[in-house]
Amino acid sequence: MKTKKLDTRYMATLAMFCGVLLVMGMTGLGFIPLPVIKATTMHIPVILGAVLLGPAAGAVLGGVFGLCSIWVNTTSPSLLAFAFSPFMTTEGLPGVLKSLWIALGSRILLGVIAGWLWRLLRKVLKKDYLALPVTAAVSAICHTILVMGSIYVLLAQQYAAAKNVAITAVFGLIMSTVTASGIPEAIAAAILVTVIGKALLHLQSRMKKR
Repeated sequence: MKTKKLDTRYMATLAMFCGVLLVMGMTGLGFIPLPVIKATTMHIPVILGAVLLGPAAGAVLGGVFGLCSIWVNTTSPSLLAFAFSPFMTTEGLPGVLKSLWIALGSRILLGVIAGWLWRLLRKVLKKDYLALPVTAAVSAICHTILVMGSIYVLLAQQYAAAKNVAITAVFGLIMSTVTASGIPEAIAAAILVTVIGKALLHLQSRMKKR
């Protein structure tokens, strides 16, 4: 009976986080338009879900994040929409696979990384108030590196064409985007995941005792 209760709570919590991601994605609250790319706050529920429910749930939530990214970049495209939507690419099947990896694969990995990182750091650091911000910040940075690094490796030529610059300038532009969006995203994740995560972990602990 206790196992059944835990399974029900697991699924209900996972569904709640999926709902939060869908609302954020469909209302625009999860994506912040910048001149070249859309910054995001969608990584925060993914990291929180991975902390509470584990890497597998993190992967599911990352997948929802990725699907929302594809939707947003298809319906309201930015300059780099071709990197995040298989429907916006001009490269045929190779472009579809590249955009699916960047939009979906990178986000699934975000959830997996956050879940395993939390388990490791909680054992090493012992204190939740230390493990939470480090997990959140490192996961957010890994997410930015995965996404922007994949764009550089897979789509440097298309990026240069979209920006109308020489291909040799792409690395510098990628790094400026990482700085402009990646660092604020990591800081926001560290703060919000710590504050919200401590409350949710406390609630989860109390629920398990019932």
